[in-house]
Amino acid sequence: MARKKTTPSRIEPSFEGSRSRGNARTIADERVAGKPTPAKRRKTAQPKARKPRSRTSRGRLVGAVRGMVYWCFVLAIWGGIALAGIVAYYGARMPSAATWSIPDRPPNVKIVSVNGETMANRGATGGEALLLGDMSPYIPEAVIAIEDRRFYSHFGVDPFGLARAMLANVTAGGMVQGGSTLTQQLAKNLFLSPERTVERKVQEVLLAFWLEHRFTKDQILEMYLNRVYFGSGAYGVEAASRRYFRKPARDV
Repeated sequence: MARKKTTPSRIEPSFEGSRSRGNARTIADERVAGKPTPAKRRKTAQPKARKPRSRTSRGRLVGAVRGMVYWCFVLAIWGGIALAGIVAYYGARMPSAATWSIPDRPPNVKIVSVNGETMANRGATGGEALLLGDMSPYIPEAVIAIEDRRFYSHFGVDPFGLARAMLANVTAGGMVQGGSTLTQQLAKNLFLSPERTVERKVQEVLLAFWLEHRFTKDQILEMYLNRVYFGSGAYGVEAASRRYFRKPARDV
């Protein structure tokens, strides 16, 4: 009996080996290629974003300016509170403003000739009081230009003149300028002693405010020119004109 011819069993193609061989090749290739170099890493890595130095320095500067403004504001507030306390303390030691009045000018004896010409003046002032219109116009203009250029614009105290005087005193290391206005000088001559203290300065300012409130600028200027001391025993422009120029104040 003839044997059946056996046919070999069909072998299905398998790709596992090829996959393994492919994997092997891939791993081998990676081993041969090796790890990426540092240069490649630097190329692939994204650099971190850095803040520009200009913005950082600008932010610090703005912060410093804000801090300075804040502390200046705080110091100004506390300085104002302290100044108000000082003014209130020394102002309370003064008499009531209702009792304030301009003291009378010391009497002056005028000796005239038969023709009506003034021969001499006798008295503590050395000259009679004049109205502002009876003086030479150059006298008040000269006094304002030298003593108080902002006389007709300030309110009795000149903050700019006071700041300028303080700067000059600090620079010179001593008292070289007073910073007082004509109104303050008149208040000192009328009511206060010549000593230089904080109390007297505060009272001088308060009296200057009172004078500015009570009288006009021309009245204050007239009182000042008739009472201020011009040296050599001459009080007022009339006495000073006769003492230095040998003529009345209207002819200077």
